[in-house]
Amino acid sequence: MAFIDDMRAEGHAVESTCRVLREQGCPVAARTYRAWRRGRPPADRTVADAVIMDAILATAGTPEELYGRRKMTHHLRRAGHQVAFCTVDRIMAELGRNGIRRGKALRTTIPGKDADRPGDLLNRQFRAEAPNRIWVADFTYLRTWAGFSYVAFIVDVFAQRIVAWHAATDKRTDLVLTPLRIALWDRHRGGHPVQPGQLVHHNDGGSQYTSIRFTEHLALEGIAPSIGTVGDAYDNGLMDPSSVCSRPNASAR
Repeated sequence: MAFIDDMRAEGHAVESTCRVLREQGCPVAARTYRAWRRGRPPADRTVADAVIMDAILATAGTPEELYGRRKMTHHLRRAGHQVAFCTVDRIMAELGRNGIRRGKALRTTIPGKDADRPGDLLNRQFRAEAPNRIWVADFTYLRTWAGFSYVAFIVDVFAQRIVAWHAATDKRTDLVLTPLRIALWDRHRGGHPVQPGQLVHHNDGGSQYTSIRFTEHLALEGIAPSIGTVGDAYDNGLMDPSSVCSRPNASAR
């Protein structure tokens, strides 16, 4: 109140000073100042709100600073403050305080409910006698400034080499179908085309790999599909993200 009084003496309007104080996290109503000037005590609600506001601001730098409105209400009650949830909600809104929310975990492998699932032709035996015999595929997500992006890989088991990869901002079938097309084109361009009936394409059974478009493309190219057990990472252990990133990259995109 003394600060507002000093600003008023310098020619600043009371409403303007109160607005600046409110923007700085110290809300004071102009009527409160005028009541103070007339010698009237502040209202009980004003005093109670000030006490709760100080208690909330005192959590700065502590784990309780991350609390939302409900947890903050219980925290204040444990500290001896008789406060309602709506009061804490209103004061935290005035202070611009929000609790930290846990982000929703992203799922990359979502098995198709109605799709036919081929069997596991590898049984965790990630060995090949020659190139273009076994390809293992998977995709993962990456956090970027613009949001989450997804990257799909195909690895030739014989050379442990990424033969194709593709990045996209969604998880539709094109995410996994594009690198397959790129790998087939790149092997044909390099003089080592994939022969029908010799290649096995193994993945973890996501809905993208069991979609009609993808399975039809495998059939047209004469590629045998292979899918591991749902929820068992070891059935597609060769495509662990850490091990994929350490392998040599293909020139194809």
